[in-house]
Amino acid sequence: MMNFKATLLVLSLALTPLAAGHGEEPAAGKSAASASAAAYPTVEEARRQAAGLHVTVHATLQLVHHRYYREDEGLAIPAATLKEVFAELEKDQQVKLRWLVVEGQAMNEDHRAGNAFEVEAVKALKAGKPSHELVEDGTYRRAGPITLSNACLKCHVPDRKNTKDRTAGLIVTIPLKAP
Repeated sequence: MMNFKATLLVLSLALTPLAAGHGEEPAAGKSAASASAAAYPTVEEARRQAAGLHVTVHATLQLVHHRYYREDEGLAIPAATLKEVFAELEKDQQVKLRWLVVEGQAMNEDHRAGNAFEVEAVKALKAGKPSHELVEDGTYRRAGPITLSNACLKCHVPDRKNTKDRTAGLIVTIPLKAP
């Protein structure tokens, strides 16, 4: 089974450009805050990092759910386990990831759209768009689709009439380099 450390390593590789400068001593004459801010990405770099993180998280979720999760074993579902990885990324990289309800029931109230960006992201993902993004107040935000396959539908869409895939979302929030 892919363990927590291996998953974190894979995700950290997607953030390599963002990680540059974090954890290092600030250059002479620079505060830790200004040195850390200098390491933040541009909008284009953040866009690439967010897309890479999305692909990595989506693939990890699908793979772990398909190969290793067995409902009768009493294990936490992979999406819940990945929230631990999200917390580590936020602590270590200042990158925030969170699930977003698009179709189906929320497994956690925190996954519901909570602001205008998220409401628009739900509309975009329901319409089949590949992503929805916003650059605002020194932050890049991207929402992308996560496939809810048949195994997911038992909980997310319990009253379903068919087993066609549904959509959930993943929001990636990355602080940007100051202009």
